Amino acid sequence: PPPPEPSTTSSRRNHMRHRTKFTKEQLAILINTFNQMPYPHYATRQRLALEIRAEESRIQVWFQNRRARSFFQERRELKEALQSSQGPGQDSLLEGTLSKKIRRPRTTYSPTQLCTLFKAFRKNPYPGIHCREQLAKKIGVPESRVQTWFQNRRSRLHIGTKGPAQSY
Repeated sequence: PPPPEPSTTSSRRNHMRHRTKFTKEQLAILINTFNQMPYPHYATRQRLALEIRAEESRIQVWFQNRRARSFFQERRELKEALQSSQGPGQDSLLEGTLSKKIRRPRTTYSPTQLCTLFKAFRKNPYPGIHCREQLAKKIGVPESRVQTWFQNRRSRLHIGTKGPAQSY
């Protein structure tokens, strides 16, 4: 079949969100909060969003990025400290110490939330940011959790269509 016309393709295309730029005052508030609690709850993120006039989802992403940055910084400092205190050939302690990763708790969905997500998935398995934000608001979870749910659901859909694995 011929490719769709450009006008229909562009209307279906999901647009990426623009990078959020925080002012020095906003960053000071975020950093201060991060130093007190690197894993703020939804209510805290909502309060911050109102205080610095930004979307809660942008606050959540900022905290995720900040935790990742601090994790790698701490990991590098730990590695340097362990290397300076150990002699050559003692890497097993170092590797065991660095391999532990802090994970966020698993998100559980109620049957009502799952029903809403499945209905939306049947309509469009690749929803744009606007649709995901509406869904998130409707079911009461952060947009990033909705995005992850759709990614996981598409992954399961693709695995299911491949059929049984062949052994060689």
